[in-house]
Amino acid sequence: METEKTDFLIIGSGVAGLRAAVELASCGEVLVVTKDVLRESSTEYAQGGVAVAMSDEDRVGIHFEDTLKAGDGLCREDAVKVLVEEGAERILELIEWGAEFDRAGTKLDFTLEAAHSRRRVLHAHGDSTGREIERVLINKVVSLEGVRRFPFAMTVDLVMEDGVCCGAYILKEGRIYRVLARATVLATGGGGQIFSRTTNPPVTTSDGMAIALRAGAVMEDMEFVQFHPTVLFAPAAPQFLLSEAMRGEGGILRNIYGEPFMKNYHPDAELAPRDVVSRAIISEMVRTGSMYVYLDLTHLDAGFIKNRFPRIYRTCLQYDIDITRDRIPVSPAAHYMMGGVRTDTMGRTSVKGLYAAGEVACTGVHGANRLASNSLLEGLVFGARAGRAAGESAPDMTEPAVSAEEPFSDYGRVEDYEEVRTRLRRVMWDRVGIIRCADSLGAAREELSSFMHLLGHQYRTREELELKNMIQTAVVVTEAAIQRRCSLGAHYRSDFPQKEGCHYHIEWRMESGGNLVSHRR
Repeated sequence: METEKTDFLIIGSGVAGLRAAVELASCGEVLVVTKDVLRESSTEYAQGGVAVAMSDEDRVGIHFEDTLKAGDGLCREDAVKVLVEEGAERILELIEWGAEFDRAGTKLDFTLEAAHSRRRVLHAHGDSTGREIERVLINKVVSLEGVRRFPFAMTVDLVMEDGVCCGAYILKEGRIYRVLARATVLATGGGGQIFSRTTNPPVTTSDGMAIALRAGAVMEDMEFVQFHPTVLFAPAAPQFLLSEAMRGEGGILRNIYGEPFMKNYHPDAELAPRDVVSRAIISEMVRTGSMYVYLDLTHLDAGFIKNRFPRIYRTCLQYDIDITRDRIPVSPAAHYMMGGVRTDTMGRTSVKGLYAAGEVACTGVHGANRLASNSLLEGLVFGARAGRAAGESAPDMTEPAVSAEEPFSDYGRVEDYEEVRTRLRRVMWDRVGIIRCADSLGAAREELSSFMHLLGHQYRTREELELKNMIQTAVVVTEAAIQRRCSLGAHYRSDFPQKEGCHYHIEWRMESGGNLVSHRR
């Protein structure tokens, strides 16, 4: 096994990982490991925008209150305060580095999205905000000396010595490398691929969550998974997200009979919180016996639609849908995980030497339900903070001294890999999806138990390692949903619809023998 050494190891190259790399570049050598090309992450696909209180009509305090309200009482207020107060600085920084956000004349152009009380969502090139932020951050990172990139490299596990994270084991081109580092930052994104219907790219297989769990890190709020209400539903079409901003600009949801229905479910109609809209769509689909509803923009000016949503317009045309003239068939899909590796406001996890930022982390910012477009801002703010904390702590950390022996044995193969992966994703979508109950969750637990024997092996291919991580994360999500016998935010139990007594966090940790233990806090 070859050993590499670096001062700082960053696992993941989305907005949080890249912003952490920028912060750490002046502190020592940085190695950014990513299992695909540098730009392949959920950031690349983020359409709607980035929420920040910078418009004339907005205030930081209003953004704070909107975030708390969307989080349904489960946000950690200190983390939300950091997010909204430091957000403007991070955005101005991006503009200084070359970010081209859309403007109305000389002023930045802000739009409205669900559950926001002000127009505060900044966008770029209409509906390609994430791509623009990724472009700017990549250009910044590659311009910095001392930042190395390690693409097409899959993280197998963390290197642990006496309870301290000393780096990670990395699989690249069939070989395993031991990468030793003074501090390690997890920025691997979420785990939408554990569900059969998701807006997330193929790389989001919950790797960071699973490897942190195996290393003994505390996980939190894993039952809270946000489902995006409007995702393209068409034969042969990908599960393409249709931005929240389309409803913010006046899009109307209609059932298959052409009837608007959101007023029947919430006074804010199309601008209700995402969990409410998703459940309303599911209810309407069941009521009408359909697999989709329609998102209708045909009453809006065609030129405005093409200019405001150019990427969505072009993509839908590929599937014979002209969004200026046709209603768009949509249904919900898994989109974002509010839970993850528990951190403080500086990205520190419960494991010394390990930091986390972005969707893999649970800072407490999102509570039970993420406010639309807060995720890119979270990646920027807490990516910078995790990088800063890692850089400040590194001088106090001695160079890792670990055994040179091969730590892995009992390599296995998953002979029926495609079948297991498909079954796992279907079970999670059907049984642990938008609407849950004891019967569905119990059935999911039983089905997942048939995969547990696969967790006792090590694997030497990316596909098998991803499947192992997906199984472990799916188990924690399911067990957390079983334990929370109430409904809050994105977690909805049809058998326990009440919210009373639901405001607590559930922490999870894996014991040395592999058993999961939970703690209510």
